[in-house]
Amino acid sequence: MNAPQIKFYQTGTFTVGNRLLAPEQRSVQSSSERSNSINSGHRACQGCGEALGARYAVDAAMRATRGQLIAANATGCLEVFSTPYPESSWQLPWIHSLFGNAAAVGTGIAAALKVKALKAGMSESATRVIAQGGDGGTTDIGFGCLSGMFERNDDVLYICYDNEAYMNTGVQRSSATPPAARTATTMAVGVQPGASFGQGKNLPLIAMAHEIPYVATATVADLRDLEAKVERAMSLRGARYLHILVPCPLGWGAASHDTIRLARLARETGIFPVFEAEHGEITSVTKIRHRVPVAEYLKPQKRFAHLFAQPGQPGHPEMLARIQADADKNIRRFKLLDEEVTV
Repeated sequence: MNAPQIKFYQTGTFTVGNRLLAPEQRSVQSSSERSNSINSGHRACQGCGEALGARYAVDAAMRATRGQLIAANATGCLEVFSTPYPESSWQLPWIHSLFGNAAAVGTGIAAALKVKALKAGMSESATRVIAQGGDGGTTDIGFGCLSGMFERNDDVLYICYDNEAYMNTGVQRSSATPPAARTATTMAVGVQPGASFGQGKNLPLIAMAHEIPYVATATVADLRDLEAKVERAMSLRGARYLHILVPCPLGWGAASHDTIRLARLARETGIFPVFEAEHGEITSVTKIRHRVPVAEYLKPQKRFAHLFAQPGQPGHPEMLARIQADADKNIRRFKLLDEEVTV
């Protein structure tokens, strides 16, 4: 993806002033013409990464389609905090699906739009479709429907907001929960506390295995990158998948002001590789700017507190070493380090 290269102008920060950029380089959110597709008044927790990710992703999709967009939304945090009956924060056609069939509902909407377009003498519909879900509704309950959408190459962009557990129902483990993490169903007890190693699914890689037109990962730490990937996805037809890491202060046991910091650390440690792929082949990766050990990412999260030594508790350095090894594997696999980067 050939996105404009933006230079940071404040030394030691990750900020850039939109007022200094040409209009075509400015983010969607910097414009007064943004759609505010998910508006104020919702009931997300303070520091909710999912609310932030959805605001940027859907507004970028709205701009890319000139407002011709319909969304299907699985049950989960995003649906619950944005649509407490009889209210809604959504300002676009929005359909609430069941927990596991957002991809199928999105497919149905796209099929209906295609039929309408054909009847009107057009080869394809100008109105586009996105489907949204959390990691539980995507990697677990909705996995079959999503795989079917990929296999049929349905014209839907599926966006997974990954907060790494079933946060809406009490922080239970999902197949996106990282190893060693404490949840309500993977307690911090026993010889190897927390979620087990070697379990779960890597949905971006599974999506790539279907060789669909577009697969990408992103985080709320780089919202310009997120916007650019949504716009790239909406420029294509067929099945597309975007996997966004959205830290959850409540479920992760982290400070609400650390949401962006944790998302950035996930990328800079190699825990969460940020990349793009088309038809099963990786086309670009976001290089690590300043590599840090995984302990810096894990320590601010109470769900990993049992891994670190505390008074009367030795911690689990061997589990920390396994997590570091997983991050190192990602760095090698996705070539996340430039040769000149000092480790």
